[in-house]
Amino acid sequence: MRAVVQRARDASVRVDGVVVGGFAGDGLVVLVGVTHADSPSTAERLAAKVHDLRIMGGERSAAELGSPVLVVSQFTLYGDTAKGRRPSWSAAAPGETAQPLVDLVVATLRARGATVAEGVFGASMEVSLTNVGPMTLVVDVT
Repeated sequence: MRAVVQRARDASVRVDGVVVGGFAGDGLVVLVGVTHADSPSTAERLAAKVHDLRIMGGERSAAELGSPVLVVSQFTLYGDTAKGRRPSWSAAAPGETAQPLVDLVVATLRARGATVAEGVFGASMEVSLTNVGPMTLVVDVT
C-alpha cells in the first residue's frame, strides 16, 4: 500500500458539492492507494505507521496528540508514467480488492482511537486542505 500523508489544518472532502468529511484544526490528510499484492495485514501496518509518524508539532505523532485524520482513497498513487504521456493504472488494485483494504485502514485508525473522516470510495472528490509546514510524505508499506 502507498499513502501520501500531509500535515494539515482545516481539511475537507466534497462529493457533488457536499462536504462528506473533514476536520478543523491540526490533523493528517491521508491519500491511500492499493496495489494487487496488498492484504489486510498491509492495511493495518499502514494505518499504524501513519498514525505513529512523528510529524506533528513538537515532533509528536497524531496518535500522541489525538489529531484527526481524513482518509481519501486514491488509485492514482499507483499510476505509471514511465512510457508515453498516458499513465497506466495496471499496478492499482481493482475496486473490489481495494475498497475493503481502504476501509480496514479507516477501521484500524479508529480502533487506535483516532477520529477519522473519509471520502467516498470511487467518487469524484474535491479535497481541500491547508498544508502545514509544508509537510508531505510518501509512505510505502509492503
